[in-house]
Amino acid sequence: MQPPVMPASSAAGVTPLPTPTTTSSSCCFLPPSSPTRRQLLASTVSSGLLLLLTAPRAAAASSSSEDDDVYNTYDPVTAAERAASASMSRRVGEAVRLLDLGRELQARGEFPAALASFTAVVNEYKDLALSEYARVGRALVLYEVGDRDESIAEMEDVSVALRGYPEIHAALAAALYADKHAPLLAENQFAIATLLDPHYTDLAYVRDTKHWPPSLVDSLQHFITLS
Repeated sequence: MQPPVMPASSAAGVTPLPTPTTTSSSCCFLPPSSPTRRQLLASTVSSGLLLLLTAPRAAAASSSSEDDDVYNTYDPVTAAERAASASMSRRVGEAVRLLDLGRELQARGEFPAALASFTAVVNEYKDLALSEYARVGRALVLYEVGDRDESIAEMEDVSVALRGYPEIHAALAAALYADKHAPLLAENQFAIATLLDPHYTDLAYVRDTKHWPPSLVDSLQHFITLS
């Protein structure tokens, strides 16, 4: 048996160098892997869900903006209605001014001027509810400076239109007792007045607070004292 043949280098006592291992560059620089069908499907579903979530919000924002524009530009009141409202406001303001003026003149004892102011409200603003209160003032002043029969007729008419308004019932009671000699009717009217406002039993109240004309205060005194 022959001994194994040794390489020449080994025989010379030199250790051979290891043979370098060549590595393909493909092991370090791998091309990106292609997406699988499952990854593509997941990406598509995610994009669809995102669109479904954002689309209603965008539509709602657009709708809200349009609604705001319509709300800001829509005016339910027409120009004609606005003009009619302004005209009515002016008429009411003028009627109130005349009514307050009549009461001030009555309080100062300027009864003819007060009568003119109350009459202006009654004649020019009869379509307004406050004209009935001007008729009360007119009736009271007429009792002092005008025909008492006309004054009492006005009181009777207003006592129906303003039933429950204590001043007109008290004034009518005084006039019915003093001028018409109708004590029973006077008692009925005065009962309504004092039931609603007991102040009308006080002569100082009607004279100093309500500013009744002197002749009507005297008539109320005759009724209260049954004289």
